[in-house]
Amino acid sequence: MKELTSAEVRQMFLDFFASKGHEVVPSKNLIPQDDPTLLWINSGVATLKKYFDGTVVPENPRITNAQKAIRTNDIENVGKTARHHTLFEMMGNFSIGDYFKEEVIPWAWELLTSPEWYGLDKERLYVTVYPKDQEAKKIWEEKTDLPAGHIYEVEDNFWDIGEGPSGPDSEIFFDRGPAFQDLPDDDPEMYPGGENERYLEIWNIVFSQFNHLPGMTDNSQYPELPHKNIDTGMGLERVVSVFQNGRTNFDTDLFLPIIRATEALSPNFKYDGTKDSDSNTSFKVIADHIRAITFAISDGAMPSNEGRGYVIRRLLRRAVLHGQKLGIQGEFLTQLVPIVGEIMQSYYPEVLENATRIQKTVAAEEKRFNATLTGGLALLDDVIAAAKADGKTQISGADAFKLSDTYGFPLELTQEQAAEAGLTVDVAGFNEALQAQRARARAARSNDKSMGVQNAVLTDLKVASEYVGWSETAVDSAEVVAIIGQDADGIDALLDQAVAGEQRQLVFDKTPFYAEMGGQVADFGTVLNKQGDVVAEVIDVQKAPNGQHVHTVNVLADITLGENVDLRVDMARHVAVSKNHTATHMLDQALRNVLGGDVHQAGSLVEPDYLRFDFTNEGPVSAADLDQIEAMVNTEIAKNAPISWLETDIETAQQMGAVAVFGEKYGDVVRVVSIGDFNKEFDGGTHAQSTAELGLFKIVSESGIGAGVRRIEAVTGLDALALYKAEENALKAVAAQVKAQKIADAPDKVADLQAELKATQRTLESVEAKLANAAADEVFNDVQTSNGHTYIVAQLPVSGMDGLRQVADNWKANYPSEVLVLAADIDGKVNLIVAASPEANAAGIKAGDLIKAIAPRVGGGGGGRPDMAQAGGKNPAGIPDAFAAVADFLAQN
Repeated sequence: MKELTSAEVRQMFLDFFASKGHEVVPSKNLIPQDDPTLLWINSGVATLKKYFDGTVVPENPRITNAQKAIRTNDIENVGKTARHHTLFEMMGNFSIGDYFKEEVIPWAWELLTSPEWYGLDKERLYVTVYPKDQEAKKIWEEKTDLPAGHIYEVEDNFWDIGEGPSGPDSEIFFDRGPAFQDLPDDDPEMYPGGENERYLEIWNIVFSQFNHLPGMTDNSQYPELPHKNIDTGMGLERVVSVFQNGRTNFDTDLFLPIIRATEALSPNFKYDGTKDSDSNTSFKVIADHIRAITFAISDGAMPSNEGRGYVIRRLLRRAVLHGQKLGIQGEFLTQLVPIVGEIMQSYYPEVLENATRIQKTVAAEEKRFNATLTGGLALLDDVIAAAKADGKTQISGADAFKLSDTYGFPLELTQEQAAEAGLTVDVAGFNEALQAQRARARAARSNDKSMGVQNAVLTDLKVASEYVGWSETAVDSAEVVAIIGQDADGIDALLDQAVAGEQRQLVFDKTPFYAEMGGQVADFGTVLNKQGDVVAEVIDVQKAPNGQHVHTVNVLADITLGENVDLRVDMARHVAVSKNHTATHMLDQALRNVLGGDVHQAGSLVEPDYLRFDFTNEGPVSAADLDQIEAMVNTEIAKNAPISWLETDIETAQQMGAVAVFGEKYGDVVRVVSIGDFNKEFDGGTHAQSTAELGLFKIVSESGIGAGVRRIEAVTGLDALALYKAEENALKAVAAQVKAQKIADAPDKVADLQAELKATQRTLESVEAKLANAAADEVFNDVQTSNGHTYIVAQLPVSGMDGLRQVADNWKANYPSEVLVLAADIDGKVNLIVAASPEANAAGIKAGDLIKAIAPRVGGGGGGRPDMAQAGGKNPAGIPDAFAAVADFLAQN
């Protein structure tokens, strides 16, 4: 067998399919673009959905890639099995309505067995097929020299993820030999395709030939796709383990350098790939997780408490904890980042280029976790102590999950600590809480279909249509070259006529209407006949799979296929949108100038009346920075700088200093928009002619929208002026209220009033404290008894919880009763405080339990410590009931 490095295995795969006419598509960003159904890119085909469902027709229907991906659905298995990973690479070849089984099966066999390529031993290769797919079986038998008896029919060989393309598949297995056999020969799982270690699946070829339509559940009833596709997946880590004879995927050049570097940091342990042990698991977990962390941060994700950021944070904390198991002290993950970059440099040079930025982020997160870890251990000690004090033998699943979710404690660590204290952990309860969190995460993502159903009408639409909107906003004598709508049977079809009163889609041979793209909304406008009458209103424009601009229109008068019409863009809307689009470029540049080069665009929306810009940044942008950003944009507006554009090749554009949208893919020819000498960006939208046309720029808000992603909303021109005017009027109203002669004097007047208010509050608090102390003597004399326990209840005329606390502090001076319950009605809201003496606590009476029992009587809830607890409520009329409930509570204890 050949000895190949991981880089050679990857490159050979891509070179092979390039030789078969495939376009080699670079690995895309791990953060999905325009796909709310995914948290991460999780497969090789995930970035190609738009081709498979027919939304876009690729220039070349043959595609190959090696795509990085992240999956975290079974993170607990990482390091414990031979092949579970969070980050992995999937190599694949894809046909979008081009070749099918007759071609792909012989090609797969050629790549695997030809001495020119992988050169694997044919006798060690096995194949599974779907029983009903006898066509694929016959091709394997007749078009390859696969040894007889090496084909197995397996019912599971049908790829179906829901609505959209689906079909049978053929999996290819490599026999690793008797040394890897973990089951007896007669075990029902001891065959290629079974759950065993000997036969390793290395490639899956999906024959995507059916359309899973809504409501269908029986795949034998699925209709044929208008265009059949091929989708294959070969896991790089698995194939490399074959060529390098690794016992697991970790025993390869993809992971071993990381493991060896971790060994050097561990004072007590060494990695032994020949056996399973806790220390070996820790080495594997660290190697796996640092790869995922490094790639994710390189692609713009940042640690946080939600979404993708939560995944990074959780992986990092698991790695740190496993480092501690290996005896590694202090922050160590940062040292592994460059090693990941060096391993992957041949195909992912950006990782090493971004190493310093990644290390900075990892170091900050490690430091933060080390501080959190101390708090987590203290919490775990408290949980254990509380459980033992209550006579319990088990830590609740909710507590264990809180330790995992908030502090990053793996369940096994909580179990270990609990076992040392003679306790167990409610694993079922933990899993229930975990599943509930996963359900919430799924619900938080879009319910959009993961892959759409092909629309053959749009996919097959080949009519020519030219966009001329860069220089024209009106076109005369445009020919109607396609009318799209539903026929009499309700099926999408090409029509000969659009009838008045209908909503239809029209395609013209040339159009000035901008199609929605890159966050910029579409142009609106009108369609006129040759008599000058408006025959349709354009209410949306989208790009068809083959690139034509498809105009959604409300038809006002009949329109016939082939008719010549005049097209007019709504200029007021077009100009407003174009100005705001220019403003997004200027805002993008100002953000990078002020916050630094690590800021990347994460999305945008350009409307006529406002703009929205999303960008990566850890934490809010300060008010001072926002002021500087706003001032920078307005300075450029005042310069009246010209705005120009040109089309050129991507290399020239980069040499010009043009900035690309992070993670975006561009063609051979790109459009570069220049705003004076302030900004140059790759862009396909419309713009103002000069910066002065924007008039004014005003930031409306800055907020967080997800893990490490911030959003700025802003307005320009008259909308900005209107906002300034509204704020000026508000300030005038404030000035009038505080009797300031000028608006500029209002802040000083407000400060004076605040100082007076604070002085009055201090006086009030002093008087209230004296009244409370005076009332305390009378209150403390009214001691009641229930079940042998003494208690005091009282409603006091105080202005807040502090007044109740002061009385409670006085009560603690000599404990005239075991329990004290105080209430106050403050502007229709209830404040409750409960205190319990040491004697009460010894008898099992806890303030936190009591307040939970009585707070619902005032329409609220609360909690606290055994000696002191507080609550709020919305029902002052319930205070007497709450006091009565105190006696009931004590009667039961």
